[in-house]
Amino acid sequence: MTLLDAKEYDPSRPRRTRVIIGSAVLLLITCAVLWFWPTGRFRLWREWSIANRFFRSIEQRDFDTAYGLYNGDPEWKEHPEKYQQYTLSQFKQDWGPSSNFGTIRTHEIDCVIEPPKSGFAPPSGVVVVVRVNHLHDPTLLWIEKKSHTITTSPWDLEFLTRHSPLVRAACYHAG
Repeated sequence: MTLLDAKEYDPSRPRRTRVIIGSAVLLLITCAVLWFWPTGRFRLWREWSIANRFFRSIEQRDFDTAYGLYNGDPEWKEHPEKYQQYTLSQFKQDWGPSSNFGTIRTHEIDCVIEPPKSGFAPPSGVVVVVRVNHLHDPTLLWIEKKSHTITTSPWDLEFLTRHSPLVRAACYHAG
């Protein structure tokens, strides 16, 4: 093959390469934006999903499932003696029609926040900010990352968002 017999230049090949590289960069930027989105919906999706299932179960009056989610134990009926400190009847009082919320009909998860580190240890759970029955004051729940148990949050929203105006704006959007 001589120089005069070389393959003809194909202008579509460099264009195709630019399109592929541009698409990959755009995909990486989109993933980064979603990962660091201030509501925590994408980064802390598992805890968001647990809180959503918990409230959906309560809205559907399925207190057995909600109690299992609260304790992080869907098979809680096989060993109810393990949960004598907070029984199903107490749970129904706290989350049922006689609760402070009344009958829970709607919920909206505003955000999921990781509390600040204490020392070198990362937090063992996250705080889920939920508006129940369109009430002005949000309900804050603590969800453990490993056991997926649910309790009330040890912190208030002011403390959790004091250093992050973007998270504060996202969590206070409905207020």
